[in-house]
Amino acid sequence: MTNQEGHQIDHQSAIRAQRWVVKIGSALLTDDGKGLDHQAISGWVDQLAALRQQGVEIVLVSSGSIAEGMVRLGWQQRPKEIHNLQAAAAVGQMGLVQCYEQNFSCHQMRTAQILLTHDDLSHRERYLNARGTLRALVSHDVIPIVNENDTVVTDEIRFGDNDTLGALVANLVEADLLVILTDQDGLCDKDPRHHVDAKLLKQVRAGDPALISMASGAAGSLGRGGMLTKVQAAKLAARSGANTIVANGRTPGVLQRLRQGEPHGTLFVPDQEPLLARKQWLAGHLKAKGTLVLDSGATAVLTQQGKSLLAVGVTQVQGQFTRGDMVLINSHDGRTIARGLVNYGADESAKILGKASSAIELTLGYMAEPELVHRDNLVLV
Repeated sequence: MTNQEGHQIDHQSAIRAQRWVVKIGSALLTDDGKGLDHQAISGWVDQLAALRQQGVEIVLVSSGSIAEGMVRLGWQQRPKEIHNLQAAAAVGQMGLVQCYEQNFSCHQMRTAQILLTHDDLSHRERYLNARGTLRALVSHDVIPIVNENDTVVTDEIRFGDNDTLGALVANLVEADLLVILTDQDGLCDKDPRHHVDAKLLKQVRAGDPALISMASGAAGSLGRGGMLTKVQAAKLAARSGANTIVANGRTPGVLQRLRQGEPHGTLFVPDQEPLLARKQWLAGHLKAKGTLVLDSGATAVLTQQGKSLLAVGVTQVQGQFTRGDMVLINSHDGRTIARGLVNYGADESAKILGKASSAIELTLGYMAEPELVHRDNLVLV
């Protein structure tokens, strides 16, 4: 199968990715509501540890806190009241994180808990803070375990399901691959619960509008998602160039088998090459709040060498912006040559312009990042 640009994409090239976001659903983690399935979790941790030993960077997005809290509280039905949902999440999160920590420690691996709300990822400064934290954890060989912060979230700011959270985390860390483990084999051309002739789709384009009609929006009693949310998540993940695989988490050794190139589940491929998709996503998703003007040397370095933008090459700061805002980057002769997410606010940028990175801490009293705009957050226009 090829994408719209005519490039050949296959399953094996997708799984050779070096940064995976793995999302595991509530039904798998809690054995359909019977409490945390410690044996199953141990098996997934073994696979994740093996992936990490093979050089794959791992971010785990885990459901299960509310479901585990319901079991601990003796509730048979998912509550509708927000305060009861938050209470269940608070109780269940304890057991969920303890279980992961104990299992990863058997592999001498460290874990960290990250709780996010939609508001965290829509607010630019908090977005960059979350991104920086996740990058730091991965660089220190720590497995981040991400979940929605159900203890404080409201309906107005919730993700709606952890499939969406997984996709947004894939965007956040610029993952190569999002793996959504569920209790279904993947996406079929019809709802397999109602059509015996339904066929599993091995590979599809993430942006294909026909997928919506194929997916069922139904969810189990524990989770909020269904196959529809997984299709939508794959489309979201594709914005930053990530492939997505939706596979049955009950398949023995599923993560290792995917890594070895076995075509399990459904592979959703971006409609564009990953690098192009990431850059277009970055270029179009924010309105510019200000402008940085460069000297001729920085203009040449940025346009010809693809490096990050350092304060030493900036001659002028225009507009009012804060850390994480999108800014225009202009050449010394006034041409807009790039757009990027800035690491310092306008006032701070004005104080450090023309200075070497080593002088930032002395000037400001701290150094958030050595770059004014990191190349991962910058796109040439």
